[in-house]
Parts: sequence; C-alpha cells; structure tokens
Amino acid sequence: MRPLAGLVIAYLAGSIPFAYLAGKLFKGIDLREHGSGNLGATNVFRVMGWKIASLVMVLDMAKGAAPVLLLPPRFAPAHAELWAIAFGVAAIVGHVRSVFLLWKGGGKGVATAGGVFLALAPIASLISIAVFALVVYLSGYVSLGSLCSAVVLTVAVVILKGASSPVAIACAVITVFVFWTHRANIARLRRGEENRFRRARPAA
Repeated sequence: MRPLAGLVIAYLAGSIPFAYLAGKLFKGIDLREHGSGNLGATNVFRVMGWKIASLVMVLDMAKGAAPVLLLPPRFAPAHAELWAIAFGVAAIVGHVRSVFLLWKGGGKGVATAGGVFLALAPIASLISIAVFALVVYLSGYVSLGSLCSAVVLTVAVVILKGASSPVAIACAVITVFVFWTHRANIARLRRGEENRFRRARPAA
C-alpha cells in the first residue's frame, strides 16, 4: 500500500493550483475569469506580470519534481525509477485535473511535466527548455514553444537513454498528452488566430 499512498500524495501535490492561489492572493481575482482563463504561467504573465508568473512557474515545476525526487525512497524503494515516473505522472494529472478545483479548470501540464523530466532526465530537459525559449523568442507563441519542446524532449531522452527505457516511453506518452491539452491552441495556430506572448491589460 505504500506506493499507492505515494501516488495519492503525488497527485495531491500536483493538484495545488498555484496560479489560482496567486490570483486570489495578489489580485483578489479568479484567474479562470481573466485572460485566456487558463491556470498556467503564461496566463499569469498576461494578467499579473512576469514576477508573479515566474514564481508560479517555479512552483508548478517544483510540484512535479518533488514527488519524483522525494517519494520513491520512502514509498517505493523497489523499482524506484518506475515508481518515480508513476509519481511524476500522478502530479501532472493532478495539475490538469485538480481535486481542489473539482477536477476542472487546471493548467495544461507543461511546467509540471517540465519539473518531472528535469528530475528524471536533466540533460534532455535542459535541451528542451532551450528549444522552448528559442521558439517563443522567434515566433512569439508559447503554445508552439511548448509543443516543440515536448517533441525535442522525447527525442533527446530516446537518444540519451534509449527508445526502450521507461523514461523515454513515459516521455512519449506525456508528449502526446501535452498535444492533447493543447488541441485548441493547435487549431488556432493552424487558423492564424493564436495569441502571441505579450502582457494583457492588468486585472483590476
């Protein structure tokens, strides 16, 4: 039962809606009613600025990395890598479908997944982060940067760890999941209607 307890803890950690809490704490607003309505760092930036957005991004990444790094030794010492992946996936699911938000209105999982794989495959993750920054800088689209970085992360993990490694398989699955959570963004990109990365008018 200890691994199961670890999964519950990882899910609850991932479910902490830092973007929602930041909106309430710093502006007294429900961020889901402002900007794009998404509880991710990009919408935090648009509505509340880069300082709060940076804090939210770090916290979202931390809630993905912490279960991977901290839970396996205590809750699943046998097959630690496999359970670390499972705990990371649970945190990502918690971010996207938070129990604290009644399983709706969460983020798209990119920052939390970034934290998970930064813990599981740090070199590949740093390459992916560099690609994300480059694509956003050149195109102005955070969604495109997220999608490109997810693909690059999978390729880098396959090269560094092998296509049959559990981390590579998990990375491929999470990449598909990230594309699914960005399906509306993909449709807007294809129509040329996606919003570029810029700050919106601050919330009152």
